[in-house]
Amino acid sequence: MRILLHSCCGPCLIYPQGVLRDEGMETTAYFHNPNIHPFREFRQRLETCAAFADSVGLATIIDGEYGLTAFLRQAVFRESERCAGCYEMRLEKTAALARKEGFDAFSTTLLYSRYQNHEAIRRSAERLAEVYGVAFLYRDFRHGWQQGIERSKELGMYRQAYCGCIYSERERYDKSLKKPQQKD
Repeated sequence: MRILLHSCCGPCLIYPQGVLRDEGMETTAYFHNPNIHPFREFRQRLETCAAFADSVGLATIIDGEYGLTAFLRQAVFRESERCAGCYEMRLEKTAALARKEGFDAFSTTLLYSRYQNHEAIRRSAERLAEVYGVAFLYRDFRHGWQQGIERSKELGMYRQAYCGCIYSERERYDKSLKKPQQKD
């Protein structure tokens, strides 16, 4: 089965790509993250993701366009819904590319994070799977959270301190706004 795996960053790619590889999937990582702010953070995550994929022989498609303007247009004045909108933006591009390139299914490394809303991701991805006529492969990768962290440290990878957007950066450093981890 050929899988297009949306990848938010290198550290979050470690565990999911390993699981899919071990399941016999032919996986291609797809870096598309218009939410990441500031530009230097975007470049660092892109480069780390590409370097890791290269180091394990994982095919990669990189969308190097810094899409902050598009992200802000969908998030401003809808901050309480911004994560769902962000999932939708990234997963829609992933589903469209999966269809265009003839992949059997798509998935996302967002499902590795204990901080992401898995049900919102799943709802969005399943709806987009219907729209684009390509399957969504759901896996709860959170079980490998600590394993991925440890491996990324062993590899000396750049590890970001927040999800990516300007709002999550603020939540990371303003303790009164910190988002809770999702339950396994």
